[in-house]
Amino acid sequence: MTARRPRPQPPPGGLLDWRDASHWSRTEKPCRYCGFPTHLRDSKRSPAHKVCAEEALTIQAAEAAAAYQNGRLSD
Repeated sequence: MTARRPRPQPPPGGLLDWRDASHWSRTEKPCRYCGFPTHLRDSKRSPAHKVCAEEALTIQAAEAAAAYQNGRLSD
């Protein structure tokens, strides 16, 4: 029997950990979600605020959960 690995815990303050320098740009661009300027970049280098990206992930997860009922894709 194999031991189960513990689930990774979200970083303090939210779901996404953007402490890495790759999430920062010197150039401000409009956030892909709210349109306000940001120096932050998501994992695909698109401009996005951390809070906006987390909210989008929450909405996507809720929509995916709603699409399934009893383990099957609902019509």
